[in-house]
Amino acid sequence: MRVATWNVNSLGARLERVEAWLAEVEPDVVCLQETKLADDAFPSLTFSALGYESFHHGQGRWNGVAVLSRVGLEAPAAGFSPDDVVPRDEARIVSATCGGVRVVSVYVPNGRSPDHEQYQFKLEWLAALRGHLDAACRPTADLLVCGDFNIAPDDRDVYDPAKFVGSTHVTPAERSALDGLLEWGLVDVFRRHHDEAGLYSWWDYRAGDFHQGRGLRIDLVLATPALAEKAVWSLVDRNARKGKPTPSDHAPVIVEFG
Repeated sequence: MRVATWNVNSLGARLERVEAWLAEVEPDVVCLQETKLADDAFPSLTFSALGYESFHHGQGRWNGVAVLSRVGLEAPAAGFSPDDVVPRDEARIVSATCGGVRVVSVYVPNGRSPDHEQYQFKLEWLAALRGHLDAACRPTADLLVCGDFNIAPDDRDVYDPAKFVGSTHVTPAERSALDGLLEWGLVDVFRRHHDEAGLYSWWDYRAGDFHQGRGLRIDLVLATPALAEKAVWSLVDRNARKGKPTPSDHAPVIVEFG
């Protein structure tokens, strides 16, 4: 099963690119973030024509998450278990069972700056995600949590750690929250195949950061251990970050499970 996660930074603006990418890469399951669409505007018929069932939770101009699957899509849910809670009515988490694997697509709040109230919301949201795992999932089951975490797991995932001191995405509290998900029983699958620094999934649009290699690895595929063991390869599809019309500032992360 080929799984991908991609923050598309407005599906309305990138749908043509997403369609072409699906046809080329042929993933079985795709987690999308930042669709920026209301549910009634989500192009489910377009994806159906390409062979994908879909489940979307959106709110219009902001946020929005989805799961696409061509291996079945069962028991879709939005929000955190046990009561489908949606903090602040922000569409940031959906779940569905695809080909026997429970798949969770997440868009973690950015946090803005450590002294901003959105930073506290980010930590609260991550705590709620850990609670969701406790309530609805088991480390022994086949589970994927994929998405834009807005956290660089360690300094290998930051082009210049010195430039980010005191900034979000790298603070001890954020990294500790991510470590808590790993301690619960998840594995950063990409790091099973790539130990080196300098492999990023997001680059700022400004100042030619993509071409200059100034990025962050903040888009993650986390899997329970038994499922992670089945991962054959993983990569960041940098080609999807190139060309015209303007691409998303994120590139898809792809994992092949045998």
